[in-house]
Amino acid sequence: MQTRELDAAAVHDLLAAAVAAPSIHNTQPWRFGLDPDSGTVQVRADRRRQLPMADPLRRAQHMSVGAAVFNLRVAAEHLGWAPVVRLRPTADDPDLLATVQLSCPTVDRQLSLSDLYDAVERRHTSRMPFTGRPVPDPIVTEMIGAARAEGAHLDVPDIMGTRRLLHLTEAAETRNAADPASTGEMRTWVTPPGERAPYGIPLTALGPRDASGRMPVRDFTGVLPVPRLPAVRFERHAQVALLWTSHDRPEDWLRAGQALERVLLTATRCGVRTSMLHQAMEWPDLRAAMAGTRRRCCPQLLIRFGYGYGSGGGRTPRASARPVSGPGLDVGSRRPGQGRDQGHDRGRTH
Repeated sequence: MQTRELDAAAVHDLLAAAVAAPSIHNTQPWRFGLDPDSGTVQVRADRRRQLPMADPLRRAQHMSVGAAVFNLRVAAEHLGWAPVVRLRPTADDPDLLATVQLSCPTVDRQLSLSDLYDAVERRHTSRMPFTGRPVPDPIVTEMIGAARAEGAHLDVPDIMGTRRLLHLTEAAETRNAADPASTGEMRTWVTPPGERAPYGIPLTALGPRDASGRMPVRDFTGVLPVPRLPAVRFERHAQVALLWTSHDRPEDWLRAGQALERVLLTATRCGVRTSMLHQAMEWPDLRAAMAGTRRRCCPQLLIRFGYGYGSGGGRTPRASARPVSGPGLDVGSRRPGQGRDQGHDRGRTH
């Protein structure tokens, strides 16, 4: 494959892939800069779009940025570059979470990620019920291998293990619903009817509640008088996978984000839909309980996966890249409700 020139069109393709990554509450907490002389994309955290209640240590923000870094890698290989990633390259700039250098591939280097490029645009979170048809073992094995390739682990429990993880997620959902600060923060990121915003989650992208009460989907709206889909029955036997790392440092969160996106794109390429259950990760005791009896297990996210009906529900919007002053590029600069009080950290620690 011939390496593409780093022109405006190539930069657009790279950033369009990056911003297609999933992020907690669709905050899209990233900024991008470009050094055209070295062919390096800088990936920064945007502290203006963080969640003090759900993510006080910015672990989920790092994972979101890591997912964007992985999409940059996929797009770079698709365009013919061999991306070289450095995580947290300098202690003097803590918000610079990664650099991706677009180097020319050598003859003997295999570009293995470009096959996922078509899945980048097609991947989106499905908050709808799945059919209940089991995902075949070869696909599950491929998803597990995708996490391992990025230095993380993906465990797929049996029925009893799945019930335990969903029970812990339900406990976290109950706590969040009873906490005014948590519900207030979540509602800040829900786009009201008739409004268009590049961040947050529009009501059309929110799924229904599970009429049977077995599936703990996140309730972003609570008691707000907004239109809702009628409750429906979700799959009786859910398939979930726990993404975890052996350590819990910022570098591990970034690796977990890359592993997450590689798993999600692998699933998408195989026709499998996914959604993310993060609630238990927002409470230290419940997050620790998710590890079960595993040693040196730092849970990062619970993934629900399966086959779905129809389109899988609405998609969340994305901000578009635009030039800013200086040599950089920026993707977005404001969050919904910027300037409003977002509450204070109530002392959750990880």
